[in-house]
Amino acid sequence: MDWHTLLTRERLGKPTHSVAELGRTPFHKDHDRIIFSGAFRRLGRKTQVHPVSSNDHIHTRLTHSLEVSCVGRSLGMRVGEMIRDALPDWCAPSDLGMVVQSACLAHDIGNPPFGHSGEDAIRHWFQQADSRGWLDAMSSAERSDFLNFEGNAQGFRVLTQLEYHQFDGGTRLTYATLGTYLKYPWSARHAEALGYKKHKFGCYQSELPLLEQIAGKLGLPQLDEQRWARHPLVYLMEAADDICYGLIDLEDGLEMELLDYREVEALLLDLVGDDLPETYRQLGPQDSKRRKLAILRGKAIEHLTNAAAQAFVEQQSALLAGQLGGDLVEHMHGPAKRCVQSAKAMAREKIFQDKRKTLHEIGAYTTLEILLNAFCGAALEQHGGRTPSFKNRRILDLLGHNAPNPDQPLYGAFLRMIDFIAGMTDSYATEMAREMTGRSSPV
Repeated sequence: MDWHTLLTRERLGKPTHSVAELGRTPFHKDHDRIIFSGAFRRLGRKTQVHPVSSNDHIHTRLTHSLEVSCVGRSLGMRVGEMIRDALPDWCAPSDLGMVVQSACLAHDIGNPPFGHSGEDAIRHWFQQADSRGWLDAMSSAERSDFLNFEGNAQGFRVLTQLEYHQFDGGTRLTYATLGTYLKYPWSARHAEALGYKKHKFGCYQSELPLLEQIAGKLGLPQLDEQRWARHPLVYLMEAADDICYGLIDLEDGLEMELLDYREVEALLLDLVGDDLPETYRQLGPQDSKRRKLAILRGKAIEHLTNAAAQAFVEQQSALLAGQLGGDLVEHMHGPAKRCVQSAKAMAREKIFQDKRKTLHEIGAYTTLEILLNAFCGAALEQHGGRTPSFKNRRILDLLGHNAPNPDQPLYGAFLRMIDFIAGMTDSYATEMAREMTGRSSPV
């Protein structure tokens, strides 16, 4: 792979001949298109780790995505400065920063309501549906898309099909930004076989031609059928995500009183050592732990960003060859690698087992089961031109012009239902499921 091809400013979709704008590059336009999309806005009412709660300090998918984008921009710009001589003449380090920032903004845009438990609930429902024969009309590859439902693949569909120019390029982002978004540039057939991360894949069968087109434009090497090497900048987007949710999970854990301040402080002090901000040294007993942690966290992110950028430059040859094993955190040095891995371990042990989170996950299964039974049941009943019941006609009416055509293949019809359900916020999904069961909210 080479940077001239990897950073192409050409866009997906119909070619447009827009006049160049002073101070606004094609990559800035990508950023703005994502920010102003409805799918991005709805992340404000979607679970990050903890249920969307009355505590305004707890992160949602939206605040998480914004924070990841800031770290991603710093990473991209820093790497851009370090490899400036390898970049095209027209490409500044700020361009690299903007590409990574845009991909970071979109990295969770396809996640369904209720976070990862929502993904698992959808997979579980389709496994049950498959055992009942509901998916028999599909090919094995099409069934795999649903049985391994994955927010990354749904996000790729949102960006390339659903938002703005529907089924005509979607947001029409540059190939460079789409490549940087594609964390898993392969189809569901590799979700289990690769052993990379269970269920992880980046593209449904319906978008496979678009993935092939993007890979061709960027010069991504094809490693197998329906599988390509990752764009090198994916590793920066992934590192920004790891850095943020590693540290931010701990911050949320303190807010919810699941962690002790001293253990979080010790973990961050191990990373920054004597490089403490003067403002942190001046804090006294009267200052809140929230303020102390915010200052210390800022310095910790600086150290982690430097370590990730250094690891990227050191591994540039392997990255451009499409041969780097693992993620960038695994190639970071000493305290930085230890900090991220320890933060993740602490979150797994003390935060993810919280009873409030467990009850929320159980509720997610119930809510999504009600919605999937209703919408996919309606699609199944009308499949093949059959006349649906009055109830199912009303359910289909809820989708308006996005409702599947009775003559449409069942695979496409179910995808339209998933588009609708996965796009819901936590609160909208909960309220709709309640209404469907006849239990309206009290006035």
